Amino acid sequence: MLPARHSEPSYPVIPAQAGIYPQKPMRTSDFDYHLPPERIAQHPAEPRDASRLLAMRRAAGGIEHRRFRDLPDYLRPGDLMVFNRSRVIPARLHGTETQSGAAVEILLVRRLEPGVWQALGRPGRRLRVGATVSIAANAANADADRPPVNIAIVAAHDNGLRTVRVSDDRALDGVGELPLPPYIKATPADPERYQTVYADAPGSVAAPTAGLHFTDRMLDAIRRAGVGIAWVTLHVGLDTFRPVRGEDIGQHHIHTEWYELPAATANAINDTHTRGNRVIAVGTTTVRTLEQAGQDAATAQNPILTLTPAAGNADLFILPGHQFRVVDAMLTNFHLPRSTLLMLVSAFAGREQILAAYHEAIAAEYRFYSFGDAMLLW
Repeated sequence: MLPARHSEPSYPVIPAQAGIYPQKPMRTSDFDYHLPPERIAQHPAEPRDASRLLAMRRAAGGIEHRRFRDLPDYLRPGDLMVFNRSRVIPARLHGTETQSGAAVEILLVRRLEPGVWQALGRPGRRLRVGATVSIAANAANADADRPPVNIAIVAAHDNGLRTVRVSDDRALDGVGELPLPPYIKATPADPERYQTVYADAPGSVAAPTAGLHFTDRMLDAIRRAGVGIAWVTLHVGLDTFRPVRGEDIGQHHIHTEWYELPAATANAINDTHTRGNRVIAVGTTTVRTLEQAGQDAATAQNPILTLTPAAGNADLFILPGHQFRVVDAMLTNFHLPRSTLLMLVSAFAGREQILAAYHEAIAAEYRFYSFGDAMLLW
């Protein structure tokens, strides 16, 4: 069972305000570890809930090794689990630059408005402002006679991103491919294995991977246990999964991601905390959504946090020292070294404890990253 909420994390807590960090300067190398390549999962577990679960109590530091299907053992009636319902879009596009005929690749990163996207592309020299790219139907699409999608490069930015205009957003399903992470070398036979079973809001360019372990049967078991289920949306961008390049973490700029906190979820969270029960975030994307909403709602005049419906851009960079206002427990996968996600889970459970748990998971031959095993922190 989960202990009473508000158990103290091992890392000192200070107010989460821009530019304020723990007294000891943090370095990117503080969040590094060695992962043997064979521990990177290349295929999802079958069935989904057959993956392993490392359960760790923050206050005591104790670890239990279980199977994901044992997750209900750690829940109790009155808890609330919050899931990210975002669905991965076929954002990887292969086409030709119309003037030269050269092969190019475009990766859509974030939708700015209908038909306008932030994107990455290669080779960059072929994707200058004014260039156009023709994307034909993909090999998996039966309707090979459909007209190509045209993409115009309308702006180039210092960070390598480009702003592009897509001729028809609705046609992307027929021309694009799922943007699997580069460390996954084989495409799953069933593309739905890189989607959660509940994903119904297209917009992400990477899966919220903590949700990949859930089956419909597991969701039904959670409801029968008296645990509430609620939904948010955060469309995942690639920056979340990139390693931080500079050694000075304070200089890292995290990109924004669009999120929505519906009224029903805000009310369910408020009710859960009023009862003294826990809000359990499924995945770091859900953590980021809830903590962004919590930070926006917190005021000096409102010491008792009350969430309200919200939608907008999440730009919260969660580092050790962050004061968690909404999330009491989280379910997550194992993350890349030097990544903002590893920093986030370290903020929740303590850097030393997280790295020790990772080393134990490596020794116990857990599977890491997107198709890997899960970790429950409370």
